[in-house]
Amino acid sequence: MKRLLYIILFPAAGIFGSTSCKKPYTPPATQVNYQYLVVDGVIINSPDSPTVIRLSMTVPLSDSTSLSVPEKGASVSIQGNSGENFPLSEQVPGSYVSSPLPLTVTHLYRLSIKRANGKLYQSDFVPVGQSPPIDSVTWAPVNGVTISVATHDPLNITQYYRWDFTETWQYRSTYARTIAESNGLIYYVDSTNQTYNCWSGDHSTALILGSTVALDKNVISGQQVAVIPQNDEKISVRYTMLLKQYALTAGAFQYFQVLKTNTENLGSIFDAQPTQLVGNVHAVTNPKEVVIGYITASSVRQQRIFISNNQLPGWAPADNSASCALIAIDQNPVNYLLYTYSDTSYTPYFFISPSTIQLAKKHCVDCTTRGGTTSKPPFW
Repeated sequence: MKRLLYIILFPAAGIFGSTSCKKPYTPPATQVNYQYLVVDGVIINSPDSPTVIRLSMTVPLSDSTSLSVPEKGASVSIQGNSGENFPLSEQVPGSYVSSPLPLTVTHLYRLSIKRANGKLYQSDFVPVGQSPPIDSVTWAPVNGVTISVATHDPLNITQYYRWDFTETWQYRSTYARTIAESNGLIYYVDSTNQTYNCWSGDHSTALILGSTVALDKNVISGQQVAVIPQNDEKISVRYTMLLKQYALTAGAFQYFQVLKTNTENLGSIFDAQPTQLVGNVHAVTNPKEVVIGYITASSVRQQRIFISNNQLPGWAPADNSASCALIAIDQNPVNYLLYTYSDTSYTPYFFISPSTIQLAKKHCVDCTTRGGTTSKPPFW
């Protein structure tokens, strides 16, 4: 019994002793700047949707300021195995866009990249996938709002799918002001210069994949694509999602599954261990150079949904009025349109009387201070 007690106590002492002598360890790999080229995008076969290819360079793991650096000034084109060549132009740093492409489904296509430093990269030639129509995009008030997609392919051509989306939402400032200030002068606010209604947006970053290989029928139903948390500001007024669906090859699906596991499903001893990614983009200039990315080609199917706040009883985004207390000051007796209040965090909000003006914090009356724009999207 005494021997058993020693066996139990000795490891315990080692555990407690080790916790008091911990020293921070920074793996050398986190400090190295490998500067791998990252290629992201789909070659789109569509009469109205352009192809967008995003190029960037990796940064060290120790860099907390950015996830990647846009690769600017590259020459990017899409090449067909029968001689077609479609150039892309750089619209914003690191983002290269084509006009809508009339691809031939019986041909193969690849991406060609020549960086500003002269290095050449090319993807493998890939077939043009054919995405079946989206049957529906639906939402339900589950764990907030859960958005799902359904599709099927009666011809059984496509068995691997990928989705992404852009989302746009309308939000409002706490107060709708009737007056504002510019260069020391007060002016009246109307529909042309209002800052009460704003629109903001984002693009999906998670990998959304689906497959019907293991199913009896080529039908995907209730595939979750997004969850909007309860009371999120995105549905404080009105929200919309434009969902896009692409067809994948088996190789592309496997690559993106590994990428999803490596980036989204790690963190505990029970999760899958990181696996090396092998994409289909290669450095022609230096074949030993690592390139991150997998280029696919596909038609695109898309569908848009709208969700309004009045469709969600009890959906109540955070109330910011407590931090938006109003103050009153005397107007300039010489000219009531002159504004000289010294605290620049405040701005005119309302005329109380011929001699008094009410002020509010800028973020309480100007929705653009939170990153949005007052320009209503054309699809709204």
